[in-house]
Amino acid sequence: MPHRTRPQLLQKIDETLRKVSAQSVLISDLVAGLIGLNSTDLECLDLLLLTGPTTAGRLAEHTGLTSGATTAVIDRLERGGFVTRRRDVNDRRRVVVEIVKSSIDRIAPLYAPLQTRVTQLNRQFTDAELGAVVDYMTRALEAGADHVAWLQTRPAGTRRRA
Repeated sequence: MPHRTRPQLLQKIDETLRKVSAQSVLISDLVAGLIGLNSTDLECLDLLLLTGPTTAGRLAEHTGLTSGATTAVIDRLERGGFVTRRRDVNDRRRVVVEIVKSSIDRIAPLYAPLQTRVTQLNRQFTDAELGAVVDYMTRALEAGADHVAWLQTRPAGTRRRA
């Protein structure tokens, strides 16, 4: 690989992150269509898979959706058999949303070829290199979360709600 200057590297990182983001949205939209969901619902389901059982309020915080939009997402996921609602054992006033594990079996095969390719790719990097990637991506994710919080402070007429 030819030597790149720091500005060139930073530009390439920015472009690549934007491409990965766009590709992720497109893959999500395609997979969602194949299983009968919209991409927002699928992404919320993925967040539930990553975080584990949670309340609607916490899901709303993670997504930036309004409480009403979050409830609608959960309703659609429940109707589709992807999640269930149950009372919190520690606080009966709270409702916890959790994934129906068998529903993931409908989705996993659609990601299997990509996971295989990424697993092969990961073998080409040392633990130290992968550690740097994890560190960078974690910090970039934090920056994105901060940006979502900032966007939520914008006047309502300048943003669209799902």
